[in-house]
Amino acid sequence: MRSDLLILSAELVRREVSFALATVVRRQAASSSQQGDGAIVTADGAFHGWLGGSCTQPTVVAEALKAIADGQPRLISLTPNPVSERRPGVLVFPMTCHSGGTVDIYLEPVLPPARLLVFGVSPVARALARLGRAMGFAVHVADPEADRAAFPDAEHVWTEVAALEPDAGPRTFAVVATMGERDEDALAAALRIAPAYLGVVASSRRFAQIRESVAARGVGPAALGSVKSPAGLDIGARTPEEIAVSILAEIVQVRSAAAEARPASEGELPTAPVREAIDPVCGMRVAIGGARHVAEHDGKTWYFCCGGCREKFLAAPEHFPAPQAGIAGLGGTA
Repeated sequence: MRSDLLILSAELVRREVSFALATVVRRQAASSSQQGDGAIVTADGAFHGWLGGSCTQPTVVAEALKAIADGQPRLISLTPNPVSERRPGVLVFPMTCHSGGTVDIYLEPVLPPARLLVFGVSPVARALARLGRAMGFAVHVADPEADRAAFPDAEHVWTEVAALEPDAGPRTFAVVATMGERDEDALAAALRIAPAYLGVVASSRRFAQIRESVAARGVGPAALGSVKSPAGLDIGARTPEEIAVSILAEIVQVRSAAAEARPASEGELPTAPVREAIDPVCGMRVAIGGARHVAEHDGKTWYFCCGGCREKFLAAPEHFPAPQAGIAGLGGTA
């Protein structure tokens, strides 16, 4: 991969920006791409690099965005003969470049590390921070008395718990390990950010008191019902480190179950919807967001995979019927 793409990928990782690496792993003449050619596609659809003719770019961008959305890599193939080129584990798309040829591209999503949000300064909280960092989590600690000296492994220490951003998303896992110090405040703050997992280190009797107090603040039963207490798998843990291990094991279990629950259809992975249109000239799907080749005609917006298709359309638009809209999420011509 080119050095400028390596530098860009390092900068994106530093900034915790999601992106996908695209690498040509196989090609057949007369594709203009070469094995080893690479590109980066960021979560906003921006494309950096070279993978061959511009007609491959819309498909690569669309599939890269899907890889970023579900966190799963995929191998795609663009070929003039998509039916005969079908192979297990490969998503096949039509190659519409006039030069023809086949190109296989591996897409690898690179996502920011999952976040472990620990509330408290207790020995269990400190053990969670140490072990969570060793497991690859970005550890964030939230407590008015927390400081960097007590949590050297933390990416960030929040002393203003109210400053935590809401809607943390499916890659944040939270543990309230305050253990008698500001328990209710910590649980209320954790519920506000809606993590994928929320556990409380407390006895059943103590958690009942915490739950009742937080409910009196207006927190609904559905939200409180999502809280796991006592946090962690029942492995007979006693020491702070053992308790931390049991909690992290439960988080791994929750994360794995969520990944396995994703439905799959004909080898395709579940994805966030990407609005697409069909190039009226070659029939290729084009991601509407960030499309580079667009034309207005007859009160409609038309999208093209490359400048050549656009010019061919504008020369005789009456020869091309409007692409079908509303099928499999396609559209954007109106």
